[in-house]
Amino acid sequence: MHTRRRLLHALAAVAVTVPVTAAITPAPAEAVGPALLPVTVTNNTGRGDAVYLYVLGINLSTNKLGYVNRSGAFTPWPAGQIPPSPAPDVAIGGPGNGGSTTVQFPRGFSGRVYFSLGEKLKFFLTPDGLVQPAPWAAGDPNQNILFDWSEFTYNDAGLWLNSSQVDMFAVPHAVSVTGATSVTRRTGALVDNGRNTVINSIKAQSGWSGSVYTRSDGTVLRVLAPGKAAGAGLLSATYLDSYIASAWNAYTGKTLTVVPFADQPNTKYYGRTSGNVMNFTNSAGQQVASFNRPSSASVWGCAGDLPAPNDLVVGPISRTLCAALNRGTLGTIDTQPSLNAADFYKSNPTNQYAKIIHASMADGKAYAFPFDDVGNFESLVNDGDPRSASITLTPFGAGGGSTPAPTGVSVVSNWNGKCVDVPGSNFSDGVQLQMYTCNNTNAQKWAFNAGRLEGQNGKCMDVSGGGTANGTLIQIANCSTNPAQQFTLTAAGDLVNPQSNRCLDIKDWNGNDGAKVQIWDCAGSANQRWHQG
Repeated sequence: MHTRRRLLHALAAVAVTVPVTAAITPAPAEAVGPALLPVTVTNNTGRGDAVYLYVLGINLSTNKLGYVNRSGAFTPWPAGQIPPSPAPDVAIGGPGNGGSTTVQFPRGFSGRVYFSLGEKLKFFLTPDGLVQPAPWAAGDPNQNILFDWSEFTYNDAGLWLNSSQVDMFAVPHAVSVTGATSVTRRTGALVDNGRNTVINSIKAQSGWSGSVYTRSDGTVLRVLAPGKAAGAGLLSATYLDSYIASAWNAYTGKTLTVVPFADQPNTKYYGRTSGNVMNFTNSAGQQVASFNRPSSASVWGCAGDLPAPNDLVVGPISRTLCAALNRGTLGTIDTQPSLNAADFYKSNPTNQYAKIIHASMADGKAYAFPFDDVGNFESLVNDGDPRSASITLTPFGAGGGSTPAPTGVSVVSNWNGKCVDVPGSNFSDGVQLQMYTCNNTNAQKWAFNAGRLEGQNGKCMDVSGGGTANGTLIQIANCSTNPAQQFTLTAAGDLVNPQSNRCLDIKDWNGNDGAKVQIWDCAGSANQRWHQG
């Protein structure tokens, strides 16, 4: 697990900094990306409201809070007061329906792009900094404004940009970044009619309807995340407690194994529960961390009883526990993190908010709780050498916007009828492909284009490392002209990589979900025969 960021939460009447991306950010060899990165905001909402944009955050060189104007110039906030004083009006006029507005991100800046529809947002200052909108709090002056935000960091290591649903789901929007190689990564788009699906599905869940906030004119402004809804008395404060207790107590008689770093599979921690405390030891048997059984609030917020310091032991274990509790896999899957999205949200009770939002995303990715990036299930794009980026406000009724689900077909085995699949819809470079029961999701959709099999997010089917030897596994990687990404489906059903002159093959004749695919000498065998589904 490589946690890039932890989303911070803004509280009403409390001065807070905006989130800073990259809890772990690699140091670059040299500065990359332009000094000013163009970010285009496009309005495809279908609504006639005026749009206002705000680029707010922290200058990473000076550690000062402030705002950025349309041309990318940073200005620190003036001193605030107690009680909080109104902040200067720094709204940037946004695009009308069907239009676009381009703003500039200066390199060395981290924060949020707010967008409000129909009315400007109201910001305030204290001596400690900016008070951000908190519409879940009674009396917040922005409670009846339709708005949302994306979060970002742009520094010498590149751009991180995500659509966040950690606090609420309000204005559907997708994010993308285009790098120096002209590859564009996109995420955050809803399925068709996705906003209405989220709203109606949440309303249909017993006890959850209070988290949907509707303005007096009938406009549904937002769905509050469970932690915010519970804090406002709109969802039971103990909603998840029974599941948490069951999952926690499961480890009084068995061991939980946490493998927090995907690139360090030998780093493992072992948890056992004694009373209400789960103690963790390392491979040498030394105790390294302890956690009290968390409350529902601690799980919703990944805080409180689940503290996550920015260290290399306690924080990674805590993040893994919190993700597992939100996804409902702790207690039944004993090695964490669990990376198979098909296993998520099956507990009763479960995080219905996260479940519904993920199910309503075209690529299955969302930031529905603070550590939804465990296992790379978050709606985030990143490029180490960006050239431009975009935020697209997508249709409220039809969904999809500029990042619709790709048209494509399934690649189906003639032998067992299963499909070539991206595990857990995790479209990250290097993810190894698998066979999985066909389910018509985007993780199984491939477009034959220019000899490549193109999937989501600018990713293509790829022979790992450009290898040509028998047994080389198949992964996804950024689409390119690399011959490792060339495949030809013959009339006989062989899927041939011309570079190696070998065929796509189900490894070891494994008929189970999760079987790997590889290249192997073409033999005309059933585990090498394919058709489009």
